[in-house]
Amino acid sequence: MKKLFFLFLAFLLIFSNLKAGEGIWLPLLLEQMNEKEMQDMGMKITAKDIYDINNSSLKDAIVIFGGGCTGEIVSSEGLLLTNHHCGYGSIQKHSTLEHNYLDEGFWAMNRDEELPNPGLSVTFLISMEDVTEKTLEGITSEMSEDERRKKIKENSKIIKEEAIKDTHYKAVLKPFYNGNKYYLFVNEVFTDVRLVGAPPSSIGKFGGDTDNWMWPRHTGDFSVFRVYADSANNPAPYSVNNVPYQPKKHLEISLEGVEDGDFTFVFGYPGTTNEYATSYEVDNIVNKINPIRIDLRTQRLQILAAEMENDPLVRIQYSAKYAGIANGWKKMQGESKGIARNSAIEKKQDLEKSFITWANSNANNKKMYGNLIPAFETSYAQMRDYDYAFYYLIEAGLGVELFRFANSFGNLIRKSKDEKIDNEEIQKIATRQISAINSFYKDYVPSIDEKVCAKMLSAYSSDLSAEFQPAILIELNKKYKGDFNSYAAKLMKKSIFAHKEKLIALMENYKRKDYKKLEKDMAYNFISQTLNFYRTHVQPEMSILGKETDSLQRIYMKGLMEMQKDKRFYPDANFTMRITYGNVAGYEPADGVAYKHYTTLEGIMEKENPDIYDYKVEDKLKELYKAKDYGRYADKDGKMHVGFIGTNHTTGGNSGSPVLDANGRLIGLNFDRAWEGTMSDLNYDPRYCRNITVDIRYCLFIMDKFANAGHLVDEMTIVEEK
Repeated sequence: MKKLFFLFLAFLLIFSNLKAGEGIWLPLLLEQMNEKEMQDMGMKITAKDIYDINNSSLKDAIVIFGGGCTGEIVSSEGLLLTNHHCGYGSIQKHSTLEHNYLDEGFWAMNRDEELPNPGLSVTFLISMEDVTEKTLEGITSEMSEDERRKKIKENSKIIKEEAIKDTHYKAVLKPFYNGNKYYLFVNEVFTDVRLVGAPPSSIGKFGGDTDNWMWPRHTGDFSVFRVYADSANNPAPYSVNNVPYQPKKHLEISLEGVEDGDFTFVFGYPGTTNEYATSYEVDNIVNKINPIRIDLRTQRLQILAAEMENDPLVRIQYSAKYAGIANGWKKMQGESKGIARNSAIEKKQDLEKSFITWANSNANNKKMYGNLIPAFETSYAQMRDYDYAFYYLIEAGLGVELFRFANSFGNLIRKSKDEKIDNEEIQKIATRQISAINSFYKDYVPSIDEKVCAKMLSAYSSDLSAEFQPAILIELNKKYKGDFNSYAAKLMKKSIFAHKEKLIALMENYKRKDYKKLEKDMAYNFISQTLNFYRTHVQPEMSILGKETDSLQRIYMKGLMEMQKDKRFYPDANFTMRITYGNVAGYEPADGVAYKHYTTLEGIMEKENPDIYDYKVEDKLKELYKAKDYGRYADKDGKMHVGFIGTNHTTGGNSGSPVLDANGRLIGLNFDRAWEGTMSDLNYDPRYCRNITVDIRYCLFIMDKFANAGHLVDEMTIVEEK
């Protein structure tokens, strides 16, 4: 009995300060911080199998996909998997009414059919390194925050330049633990990335925004790309002479499936978390900022949804825009609900009370940390009005597409007014704008933006206190007597930015003096004055308060780590390579509600509704279901599994991340979180926080059986263990 007691006590000491599944860990430190725990939980490989700079390892198969997702290499010829919603922008750009790849899907049956994507890149990590000492060299406690930042910036520049000298690599240096540690990341970036395959949206976005952030989920959220390189296997701009990239490592794929309780880990690039935020910051986010953003986005989404429902072309043009707005909109709602339900603010207040007691326990602590919590309270109280002004600018002012587009001509206007710039350079800028105009108008409908403009400016004018409104908005409210419908109609009629042909004609024959036409334009005049108001009346104070809270947070983080010496602290996500691990697990999000850990194709058929776009089911998929023609991709229960959930601590940026089994083999693609646990960016709770994964077997089934693209599966290394 005594032995059992001590074993139990040891368990408590290890895990009392860390919740099951919680943590977003640096691969570099796995061996010393996490390897034993991962292996005790069931992992059968080593930390070096995951991350090793001297030998090929799993990290060599993981990439940043584009600017905000993760992808993984799954063949020796550069084949890459990521989420459908990560590839959505590329799929949409290639789509037309004649070739609607969003609705019909796309599959390249040979390499010549693979489609290039200008502007799309993938980034491989070469190495990461702790450079805290070098970064903080010369920093003293007597320095002001500005002096400290300046010195860190100077040191960082030198460190990055030395790290990539005489190479084609790129370097990124980022703060961790709120600036108490610094790590250097050396990367290799490839810019020739081609679209290989994507299921139709009826599969890749099944359930649409209704099911987004929800479980149970039945979405085949995957797409297929290929990375190309030059003949020496180095990054190169797109060229017909480029060849498939030969990776150092590609992932093996397991067809074994998952069971409840199985160990899994997610390898990728989580975007942003704020786990160590104070109660004041969390309260500001969920009770002040989120309600504003949710309301303004609701109004925009209602307009877009109605227009998309009535016109197939508009659906194509606005699908990606709608998804981008809706994704954050729904996440914010779940986040606020989860924080309230979990009493997260109250729990943080309890921690702060303990911190105050600890800070006042001796003279040294009191000097360093004694006034910290009251300082947070003061700063966030002062920040509130400026936050309101900022988010009304972002969601309402810049929520109008025409204003954002007009602002993109600011560089041309500034250069035209600068006598030091010669006419040839100005003409080059004007010529480049023609391409931007064509790109903008491919997916722009002025009549829709007119409705959005009227709604957003009305809210901007009525909901925000006058002292934080730009003067031009106040003037327009008076001039049009609050009728922003009239202003929006006139804007679309009079602004040159709302008329493609006129704008292109101006750019084709642009003269230096023509900047006056752009500068005086209604759209440019509004946005330039609005942004100038922000720069002069809002940003300076926000910057001061932001630096102050950053400084406070750095000190608070240091204090927390000193106060809780036995706790393993993981750094907040900052879009750098991380590992998170946990178990496959169902959950009970509400009284009387219990969810299994997996879903099947049967659930898709149950949800089918031909009258609702998001719940349409392809005839071919129905035929395969009726015939139970699942091939080798069926689970041992005979069903076609679609998705599963686990306790892995994920966030934005983890979209497309590989979900790996105990052997480090690919078993699925992470694509979402359960709505009840979206507060995990601020407060992780193992009862509700679940990452949602599309089962790799469903992806392969769709490629092989549905799309007849089995040649892609043949490229992969498949491990069958039934």
